[in-house]
Amino acid sequence: MTLYNKLKWILGILMIFVLIIATNLIDKNNFVRVRDSVVTIYEDRLIANDLIFEMLKSVQQKELAVSLSDSTFFQNQNSKVNDNLQSLVSRFEQTKLTSEEAKVFKDLKGNVQSLIDSERQFLNSDYSNNFQIVNHIESLKTNLNDLSKIQLNEGSRQMSISKRALDNVELFTQIEIYFLVFSAVLIQIIVMYKPKEKS
Repeated sequence: MTLYNKLKWILGILMIFVLIIATNLIDKNNFVRVRDSVVTIYEDRLIANDLIFEMLKSVQQKELAVSLSDSTFFQNQNSKVNDNLQSLVSRFEQTKLTSEEAKVFKDLKGNVQSLIDSERQFLNSDYSNNFQIVNHIESLKTNLNDLSKIQLNEGSRQMSISKRALDNVELFTQIEIYFLVFSAVLIQIIVMYKPKEKS
């Protein structure tokens, strides 16, 4: 095999090798983006939405007890509901928060503490003065509603990131196929080409 033929083969193999490495790196980057997006949707959106739902259930229990002036609830169950609510708030704090979400969450934490403080006043007034506790419950419900909408918006944003990454994978797969066909034809031309010998 002449030096020219060896160079043709080396060039052909190098072209394929570079193509495979380049497309592999691009595909890997896109799949990492999809994986991160799916993990974020689960860990920071679905779990967060479940925590919001559980917090809302606790708030609604309190709302019902206040509207009925249920002394049995406040004597027997309220401390458990408060512990559960604060536990849910702590768990929610461990999720990845957007800047908008962090603002609403900070407000929610303040409202939870204000609600717990206003419950003492409600109990001291012998279940008659419920103005403050009702206001704090309404504020909490608003916070939870806002957080729930943020989960939906962020989940949608993460889905669009995944979709774009998958579209890129599909595009690069098409480009790879065309480039491989082009490379195969080019390699065949290089290998089959025999320069005319001068006579």
